[in-house]
Amino acid sequence: MDLKKYELLASVAETGNFTISAERLGYTQSGVSHIIKGLEDEIGFPLFVRTRRGVSLTENGKKIVPLIRQLLSDNSRLEQTISALHGLNTGSITIGTYSSIAINWLPKIMFEFQKDFPGIDIHMKEGGIDEIESWIEYNNVDFGFLSKRDTQKFDWVPLDEDPLMAILPKGSPVPENGSYPISAFHNQPFVMSAQGIDHDVHLALEKANVTPYIRFSSTDDHAIISMVANRLGISILPNLIIQGMQSNITAILLEPYSYRSLGIGIKSIKNISPAAKKFLQYTKRIVENK
Repeated sequence: MDLKKYELLASVAETGNFTISAERLGYTQSGVSHIIKGLEDEIGFPLFVRTRRGVSLTENGKKIVPLIRQLLSDNSRLEQTISALHGLNTGSITIGTYSSIAINWLPKIMFEFQKDFPGIDIHMKEGGIDEIESWIEYNNVDFGFLSKRDTQKFDWVPLDEDPLMAILPKGSPVPENGSYPISAFHNQPFVMSAQGIDHDVHLALEKANVTPYIRFSSTDDHAIISMVANRLGISILPNLIIQGMQSNITAILLEPYSYRSLGIGIKSIKNISPAAKKFLQYTKRIVENK
């Protein structure tokens, strides 16, 4: 079975743009249009709606694409299994991840992994919790690094606790007990992580029945830290996010102690590819011994 046209279909569904997908996969734009038109003729209904900004999936297309992605994922797993049985180490892995994990964990994991398995390609997609959960569900990634929440319906590999920290301007007084009461955020000017990007800070405030005065909201952790440093408000961020960025802020553990549970989400650990399984083994060993 020629899966190239299905790979192209999945790419266009992700990018929403024939030109970008053509550049990614080595086609001309007219070639992409020709292949997609051929697929639509073969299937018997339109897959995309053309607009001035690009293309978007039709309702029928939205039903087809998850099955196409599952087919591509199963084919990749089959090829990797055959290679493993031949004693080869080839394949590819696509990882969804928070930027904080991409910065602090993944470089070391990827370095150690590729020393032993240089033939396995690794691709990363950075996003917030909603995006990563969606990527896992629809087979856009092999697995995702993210935090645990109750609504998740995929397999879970726990890795570490990441404390939530009170983020204050540099020079702010530190309580004698060394922790900052979450109740002190009530009605205070606050810089909030956007919904869909961060879940844990919102949940911690909700559990404590604390409602800060949200002056600003941002999808960018660096922007939040910069706004706090410039006294536009105070905030709460996970400890992993602020690593190496504490020169202009004061970071204090919350009281009561709060944290996010970091781990790996996998649609089905039973059906994980050989390459992804190896990467998970390296991840667990390196994170546990960091």
